[in-house]
Amino acid sequence: MEKILVTGANGQLGSELAVLSLNYPQYEWIFADRTKITLNDLEALQIQLEEIKPNIIFNCGAYTAVDKAETEKEIAFKINHLAVELIAKYTFENNAKLIHISTDYVFDGSSSIALNEEEETNPINVYGASKRDGEIACLKVNPKSIIIRTSWVYSKFGNNFVKTMQRLMQEREAINVVNDQIGSPTYAADLAQTMIDILEFPEWIAGIYNYSNEGEISWYEFALAIKELGGYNCNVGGIPSVSYPTPAKRPEFSLLDKKKIKNTYNLDIPHYKESLEKMFV
Repeated sequence: MEKILVTGANGQLGSELAVLSLNYPQYEWIFADRTKITLNDLEALQIQLEEIKPNIIFNCGAYTAVDKAETEKEIAFKINHLAVELIAKYTFENNAKLIHISTDYVFDGSSSIALNEEEETNPINVYGASKRDGEIACLKVNPKSIIIRTSWVYSKFGNNFVKTMQRLMQEREAINVVNDQIGSPTYAADLAQTMIDILEFPEWIAGIYNYSNEGEISWYEFALAIKELGGYNCNVGGIPSVSYPTPAKRPEFSLLDKKKIKNTYNLDIPHYKESLEKMFV
């Protein structure tokens, strides 16, 4: 029986994979939180991988505190770059499969059309730079790896934009949301299923792929969709990013072109509103 190791088990994607794993008993699933897999201690990580001996790794663990990364650069790069390099090295040396999750933040946001996998990367914050270095190291050490770039992830599990909006819209009479950052949300349950579909696909086709739900929206428009589905009375206003300064810059435009993953794996990707409805059920 093949053994799948899922890092970041308590995160949004790891939690959704745990739900789906019940449908795939042909694998031995190992869901590793920080106590089982220590991404910020490379010596410990090496020992842990050798003890677990996975045949497949879904690397969902990451340093994702975008603003804190600006002042915690060393730990961000250790987890998002050096740990990824070590995991890729393990999979290469042990002929194991690796699906590694990356981000739209590898781009600078200066585009006006959907970004494909060949687009030039140019991160504008520490988090994005650490994730891009992780991508480069991953493919250099193990060219057979699959990397999935995703954006605006949300889920019933963990902390995310949707859950924050649900809470604020019930607590406040009015909120403001930035209206000049454009992209598309990703329902973690959809991405988790896609990862399993790729694993189950007859052929292993390495490389970088983009994945998010369909649709092109701003965070403000996303908030309006949440308001509508939740039936909240809160007044939602749109504001420019300059009115909501953050320690880390965000890409203004990071809509991902998903033709490659759809054509390669014959995927039907749901529209963001369809997936958002699933979370509200």
